[in-house]
Amino acid sequence: MKKLMFAAAAAVLLCASLPAQTLDQVLTLLDNKSTSFKAMQANFEWDQYQKVVDEHDLQKGVMYFKRNGTNVDIAADITTPIAKKLVLQNGQLDLYTPKTGELVHREVGKNRKSFESFLALGFGGSGRDLANNFEVRYAGTEPVNGKPTYKLELVPKAAEAKNMFPRITLWINQQTGMSEQQKLDQGGGDYRLARYTNIAVNPPKLPDEAFRLKAK
Repeated sequence: MKKLMFAAAAAVLLCASLPAQTLDQVLTLLDNKSTSFKAMQANFEWDQYQKVVDEHDLQKGVMYFKRNGTNVDIAADITTPIAKKLVLQNGQLDLYTPKTGELVHREVGKNRKSFESFLALGFGGSGRDLANNFEVRYAGTEPVNGKPTYKLELVPKAAEAKNMFPRITLWINQQTGMSEQQKLDQGGGDYRLARYTNIAVNPPKLPDEAFRLKAK
């Protein structure tokens, strides 16, 4: 009887320790992958959902990431439903709509890291930085796009970021350490769901026009 009780207690202790161990493993995976990360290209689908009107706003296209010193340059070619070009580079955020010729320009300056942390969340960032900026909880494993992933639930530590996104969920590919999917909850049932496919890490070359605006 004592042996059974001891075995049961040991099993409980082991199960209780698994989430922390697994979280450490995921953060270590991100640390290791971040050291070799230089660039990435992926297809995306963004689903912006508003509960009050029960409406989904879907955008599709191709996204690019490129290591630039300690920063990550980000660009997106939005192809559906309206062609747009987004570029975050050198402290500037630009959004260009070719059909109308409209160019929205914003100097992000000291807020660059905030924009970068959400646009590039789960793409080349270290586990250390993730733990510094978010309360991170390991939520198990789950297949996404037919691939095994680690599921992480994040709560931003910065008040401004927490007001924007009270909770963020990441699905991290167990092999590549990159996001297969992200869900950014905005409160009140609203959320932004991002899915990524055809992910190419450190491709030989990104398209020449990836970070180039064609605005006149």
